[in-house]
Amino acid sequence: MTGALAGLQAAWLLARGRPEGARLLSVPPADALAAAARSFWAAPLCLPAFVCLHVIGWMESGLGAFPARGFALDLLGFVIGWAGFALLTRGLAARLGRQALWPGFITAWNWCNVLQYLMLVAAALPSLLGLPDVVAETAWLAAMGWALWLEWFATRLTLAVPALTAVALVALDFSIGLMLVALTG
Repeated sequence: MTGALAGLQAAWLLARGRPEGARLLSVPPADALAAAARSFWAAPLCLPAFVCLHVIGWMESGLGAFPARGFALDLLGFVIGWAGFALLTRGLAARLGRQALWPGFITAWNWCNVLQYLMLVAAALPSLLGLPDVVAETAWLAAMGWALWLEWFATRLTLAVPALTAVALVALDFSIGLMLVALTG
């Protein structure tokens, strides 16, 4: 089963801790790279949430001196981060002896990103609605924790790696994001 609907359904299952989400993405080995390539359609699906998070940020802290330039840099960071993580993990998967599993991993990672972005938008709403800081911060912390757990769970499952290896890969992804925010901010 392939395609956006299958990818989102698989991510939804994974987000609920159900391993059958990974099985839903299974394709014959000859089709695995093509399915992985198609899963990059998840990135444009995340763009509305990416824009929404920026709008919420602007509403909370103001536009700044050059909002268009800042947004363009953040958008460039989004693209570089997404593609960069995929490229880095392909090489790392080969070093770990998991090269054959990488297409399934990156497919799951791409589709899980859609749910992660949606959860981050939902977590930003309490702040936007003017709810007390403790509610907004708790929502953000819960969303970030869940997003990290989801990536860890999907990584561990699809690459068939030990828990600490999955932690290292999630930390790599998080570090890339932090570095890009520092460079573009």
